[in-house]
Amino acid sequence: MAEETYSTQRLDHLGIVAGICQQIGLVEQIDTYVGATGRKVSVGEAVQAMVLNALGFVGRALYLTPEFFENKPVDLLIREGLTADDFNDDSLGRALDMLYKAGITQVFFCVASYALSVFEIEHDFVHLDNTSFSLEGDYTRDSQDPGAVRIAHGYSRDHRPDLKQVLVSLICSYQSSIPVWLQALDGNRADKESFPKIIQAYVSQMQESDPRELPYFIADSALYSEENINVLSQVKWITRIPGTLNEVKELYKSITPEQMQGSALEGYSYLEVGSYYGGLPQRWLVVFSKAACERETATFRKRLTERRTQAEKSLKHLSQQEFTTQEAAKTAVSALEAQWKFHQAATQLEKVFRYKGPGRPRKGAKPEQVGWRVVGQVVDREEAIAEALKSKGKFILGSNELDEEQLPAEMILTAYKGQAASVERGFRFLKDPMFFASGLFLEKPERIMALLMVMGLSLLVYALAERSVRTQLAQRDESIPNQVGKPTQRPTIRRIFQVFQGIDVLLIQHPLGIQRQVLNLKPIHLCVLELLGPEVKKYYILDG
Repeated sequence: MAEETYSTQRLDHLGIVAGICQQIGLVEQIDTYVGATGRKVSVGEAVQAMVLNALGFVGRALYLTPEFFENKPVDLLIREGLTADDFNDDSLGRALDMLYKAGITQVFFCVASYALSVFEIEHDFVHLDNTSFSLEGDYTRDSQDPGAVRIAHGYSRDHRPDLKQVLVSLICSYQSSIPVWLQALDGNRADKESFPKIIQAYVSQMQESDPRELPYFIADSALYSEENINVLSQVKWITRIPGTLNEVKELYKSITPEQMQGSALEGYSYLEVGSYYGGLPQRWLVVFSKAACERETATFRKRLTERRTQAEKSLKHLSQQEFTTQEAAKTAVSALEAQWKFHQAATQLEKVFRYKGPGRPRKGAKPEQVGWRVVGQVVDREEAIAEALKSKGKFILGSNELDEEQLPAEMILTAYKGQAASVERGFRFLKDPMFFASGLFLEKPERIMALLMVMGLSLLVYALAERSVRTQLAQRDESIPNQVGKPTQRPTIRRIFQVFQGIDVLLIQHPLGIQRQVLNLKPIHLCVLELLGPEVKKYYILDG
């Protein structure tokens, strides 16, 4: 009788990822939308492999995907009959091409919409924002396909203006980083131009597939312009009003924190006013943040000191010059003061005398006046400084929802502040240095667009897993230990992924077949698996 042989494969947290992918029908949804390819690895399976690679947090490039799966149970995580070598660069590259051809935004919306229905997630608010991804390489030629993005220099959120870039627009569900819409944009596209078009595209797709009431769209001040709010008059929005508007500046001056009412958000207060900017009735909320005021005031005072130092240097330099007339000296002082916003020169003119002729003057000789010199000091413009301080800690939010019962003032503030826990958190995830696509390297813009979509799907799976754990902990009134051992009901899924490191699958091969056992499962792992449900649990509790 042949001897038994043993080997192990790494499972770690990848069973959680695969379980969520199966729960939202990732492979089936993509393959149904893209269609059959006749290849061993379907497009949906290739995408799931890339998502597993991405959420492995190993910083591996796309073409190293076979290496990533070398010691992983591919047949368990994706499908029986598949091996690591099946996910080579040709297989994945062709899958990216097929995704682009099918339409990355449409495919993403299809998967995300189904995922929201599976998890029974409804949202009254969504957050919209753009971010940039820098690319190494020249990218001197644009794609011949008019639908492909243009890789170009533009405003860089990565502070790398030397690199060309592509933009990604995300719409995320309120107070979570669950993405519901993803779109790739030209690297030099302005937010002000793209925001209304993205909202219109999302609304059109949503109304076509889901007739439910539209959510409120929340965005930063790039959304707000007279043209944009008129274009978007049929949807409800909440946005920050640009501080450059004269109406905003006047409100900053005229409304003090003492006139405002306290908010449920600690450190915030607000006052609601009406507006008719752009010919449309709106509700504006003048908001004051104590913490922001302290922070902005400290920064302002520091810069004020720096400006004064520079002004004093300029005045000292001016005082070393001689002017032939008083008018010329006064003109020079005025020109200097025109450069200062918060300072002015308190000066007087002194006569400059010289003795006539070269050499040492004779005894009793009288000097002759030859010009004028400026002497004095720099002083603060107290009124200008006081006016500037009035705006510190203040910002204005606006909405075209006029019904206060439908959207109370408090909710306008709360919803807007949720941006940090929504789309901004999603962007931080996508730009994590450990994320496999943090540096894009593909040459074809079409494949870059498709890879960005895969990154978005990775965020979707990650966010859904985190939401699932937190929701179950809250419903059961249970907790699990955080990094320092203290109980929490809001663990990050990354922390849970860390907890699952070191879980292996033991393969026992004998004449009757292969038996598999999961090793190193502890009570904390079993607890998390119960929270995540049977679709995830089955990857760790194997039946032979």
